[in-house]
Amino acid sequence: MQAETKSGKYLTFQLADEDYGIALLQIKEIIGMMPITAVPRTPAYVKGVINLRGQVIPVTDLRLKFGMNEIAYTDRTCIIVVEVQGEASTVQVGVLVDAVSEVLQIREDAIEATPSFGAKVDTEYILGMANMDEGVKILLDIDRVMTAEDVALLEQAA
Repeated sequence: MQAETKSGKYLTFQLADEDYGIALLQIKEIIGMMPITAVPRTPAYVKGVINLRGQVIPVTDLRLKFGMNEIAYTDRTCIIVVEVQGEASTVQVGVLVDAVSEVLQIREDAIEATPSFGAKVDTEYILGMANMDEGVKILLDIDRVMTAEDVALLEQAA
């Protein structure tokens, strides 16, 4: 992906002590925690489904997806409803995050390439690193965070 296509508005949020960002264009809405109905025989990071105004939306916990420790949800925990590209169409998926921070306009000259962590570390889902005054924000390619298998699994869960 070219650097000029990475600049734009990003919703930033926290997971553990790190700051992340998702392109604002892929975000449908942000909602507070609500009851999640568990779906049997799904991976641990798939928390279940929610009923959002009559639409069933699968929810994944980004902490668990990224191999972080699970924590108790707080009043700051949010579900970010994103649109990801599935095999045949776009799918709405909820991602659980510790807290939503702000919307930032990030210029292309502030976005650096993802550093190489070696062959064993998969960084395909990282668009780049936004070097901001307040620290580095990891910009996610949400279509790659959710693999085709994940999306197919989530479609079945919904």
